[in-house]
Amino acid sequence: MNGEKKQFLSHEANEIRKGALTAVYSANSGHPGGSLSIADILAYLFFEKLNISKVNPNNPDRDRFVLSKGHTAPALYAVLAEKGFFPKEDLKTFRNSSSYLQGHPDMKGVPGVDMTTGSLGLGVSAACGMAKSAKIFNKSYRVYAILGDGELEEGQVWESAMFAAHYKLDNLCLFIDWNGLQIDGDITKVMNPTPIDKKYEAFGFNVININGHNFDEIESAVKQAEECKGKPTAIICRTVKGKGVSFMENKYEWHGVAPNKEQYEQAMAELDKLA
Repeated sequence: MNGEKKQFLSHEANEIRKGALTAVYSANSGHPGGSLSIADILAYLFFEKLNISKVNPNNPDRDRFVLSKGHTAPALYAVLAEKGFFPKEDLKTFRNSSSYLQGHPDMKGVPGVDMTTGSLGLGVSAACGMAKSAKIFNKSYRVYAILGDGELEEGQVWESAMFAAHYKLDNLCLFIDWNGLQIDGDITKVMNPTPIDKKYEAFGFNVININGHNFDEIESAVKQAEECKGKPTAIICRTVKGKGVSFMENKYEWHGVAPNKEQYEQAMAELDKLA
């Protein structure tokens, strides 16, 4: 990937982080930590890879994206706003009772959202169904989904993995946001899902391990997923919870807590310096 493209994607990832924090701060509620850890993946997918359009968000031939870890909706809303699906100013209405931007994605209310998610494990299962549908109807669209590492503790995730491998859904690409932390702390101490890569390999997936903040590695992994035939792909992304904000990084306490005014201003100032 050339330097100009990396600079552009880094800028967009930074805007996604700022948008997500603005949403959470405005609502005084939400999930900042995991929203910040997936910003680079979202920037690459939405600005480089996905075949989608704000003009026709329901095009039946579009690529699909499912945020299976639905509690990080602030990041999804931020990238959709960046892409022009709705005004960025609306991020400030996040979780307001009269707003269409609620705490988890709603496919019926938010332009650009392909699946309503929230209950962990549900989103990836729906993504498998979308990929299977494409196979049945000979459609060329691809399906991408982001899962949290804590989400892997849900049994439904592994049922969906068995389904995807059995039906050889090589049009399905999963990103596992492995930031190592969930609401109660270290994932290996809450309910250890590791080794994540070996488990997906055992289920019959094409598995790729990357740094989830490195655009070269993200791009290479997506290309490998596209070239792999007969197997779904799981991209295991090592990430940093709270990425980009010094006092949030690698702190599980920021899983589901909104910053106060002073913290928000500090966070935005730090992100502005990265721009």
